[in-house]
Amino acid sequence: MHGRTRNVIATLAAGGLVAAFNVVPSALPATDSKDELAPAVQDLAADIDEILADPRMDGSQASVVVADAASGEVLYERNGENRLMPASNQKIVTSAAAMDVLGPDYTFTTTVETDARHTGRILAGDLYLRGTGDPTMLVEDYEALADEIADAGIQRVHGGVVADDTWFDDVRLGLGWDWDDEPFYYSAQISALTAAPDTDYDAGTVIIEVDPGRRVGDAPQVTMTPENEYVEIVNDATTTEAGTGRSLSIDRERGGNTIRISGTIATDGSGSRVWRTVWEPTDFAAHLFLAALEDRGVHVREGISRGSTPGDARVLAAHESMSLSELLIPFMKLSNNGHAEVLMKAMGRETAGAGTWAAGREAVRESLRGWDVEPGNMAIADGSGLGRRNWIPANELITLLRSIQDETWYDQWYESMPVAGIEERLVGGTLRSRMSGTAAEGNAVGKTGTLTGATGLSGYVTTADGDELVYSILLNYYLSGKPSDLEDQIVVRLAEHSADGESPMGTFSVPEPPAEMPDDLECSWTKAC
Repeated sequence: MHGRTRNVIATLAAGGLVAAFNVVPSALPATDSKDELAPAVQDLAADIDEILADPRMDGSQASVVVADAASGEVLYERNGENRLMPASNQKIVTSAAAMDVLGPDYTFTTTVETDARHTGRILAGDLYLRGTGDPTMLVEDYEALADEIADAGIQRVHGGVVADDTWFDDVRLGLGWDWDDEPFYYSAQISALTAAPDTDYDAGTVIIEVDPGRRVGDAPQVTMTPENEYVEIVNDATTTEAGTGRSLSIDRERGGNTIRISGTIATDGSGSRVWRTVWEPTDFAAHLFLAALEDRGVHVREGISRGSTPGDARVLAAHESMSLSELLIPFMKLSNNGHAEVLMKAMGRETAGAGTWAAGREAVRESLRGWDVEPGNMAIADGSGLGRRNWIPANELITLLRSIQDETWYDQWYESMPVAGIEERLVGGTLRSRMSGTAAEGNAVGKTGTLTGATGLSGYVTTADGDELVYSILLNYYLSGKPSDLEDQIVVRLAEHSADGESPMGTFSVPEPPAEMPDDLECSWTKAC
């Protein structure tokens, strides 16, 4: 087992490539005769071909590359130059570029500032709540800011709370994102000032829980986290007789913050818990802060507005986020789309003074060039891979995965990758229920990715001989449920590979995924992992 993998799972589990074979003839090694290649490598290539011959892949496209992590020698390639949708494999690019551009110690700061005179209990002007994109701000963090204001002796604010989100632009959704994804937390609006309801840091969302009423005919019981008056709940659902099951709809109306609950839930039914996005997270954060001020006896005369913090304002209260290297854990393990997009805009702000997707994309491209990855061979639309206008060839991902091994922050980045078959949620992440009981368990790390008709898995795995491989598997345009078991079979086969050929063919089976695993979304996007 590779040393880095042991470091990732040491507290959780005990946890000779001599030739290369490429399916694409133009990429064959020096000899173009398969017969001259080592039998074990021929067997490996034949097994991967067999896996990809699955009928579900008829009419689809695959870009698959496997290489030695140290030497770059290619073991297997199929259409490695073809651009396919990477889905959340895009986060490999974004996270590496963020570590390069921003640095592992980068933090976000949220401040409360004023340019007004403070005399006794009265502040004769506005409080500016200024954000720089922190996706980890919780309601208690806004309460802590309010504590600092109250502790300063301020009891009356003759102005208002001015929400300043100008660190980023006001474009809330990424290029090509589907409108029908908007209510769901994996498509939350991006703002420099926002709030999360949980320590997964799903910024720009609230959690809605619906439980049966006490009697048949009662409205179900509904709770919202965090409690707030910014989001309105309309409960049109009904509690029904025991044994009638649950059929609930929990939808946010587009363009506003009314969440309507309809349908039925039985008296003995299990409750429903969902995450729903808010419309305009800037105002949501400001409302949480204003409510916290009022709870502490600080009266704000003029309520909430939007604006920019004056250049001569002084800081009254401040909150600093965790470092980027720490944020990578929930970001990458749980495949958090919002984190990716915040980092894209933060990179744009850092390099070009513009918190925009366009500036962020250029910052990413510049990092890629430094790693000998050719950004001209790919299309980068966003940071998360949620948009279907991201197109990346597997061979460019392989180059990236190999090149960043030389970076000083590589080990921190590596530890953010999901680990196959490890149940602890913030270690196994989106791979926690995959490849358990195989040679890949506790060995393979990889970034998953799923959209309708697109799946990917790219990362590192150690062979039976102790050699580390990099792999990238991108599958697109299938009509079935996602064929992630094919990805798993390939990675397990790589983990079983031995140069002496002792690993028997046909043993690379993988367990069935749990029934609750979604077919066409990242498991984390439905909170199934």
